[in-house]
Amino acid sequence: MKELKVKVSNRNGLHARPSAHFASVAKKFDCRISVTKGDRAADGKSIMGLLTLAASYGTVLNICLVGPESEQASLALLEDCKEHIALVAQDSP
Repeated sequence: MKELKVKVSNRNGLHARPSAHFASVAKKFDCRISVTKGDRAADGKSIMGLLTLAASYGTVLNICLVGPESEQASLALLEDCKEHIALVAQDSP
């Protein structure tokens, strides 16, 4: 299990295009990716799920990755989506 805390760094928030990009990167990996904002959770591989979070600029999101490729997925998401999200904290129990 891998956990990341990220901040939405895109001035327009996590709208359709960055959500689609995030989901397409997430789908490449064999792991479950859950993105939460407060008490709302979304499947990180679902564009619509990510959009329901209504994550505006500066919003802090928690990303939980569980599965055999969670480490690779976390690195890829942080690198490929760095225009949209920025790492705040990282935990690996």
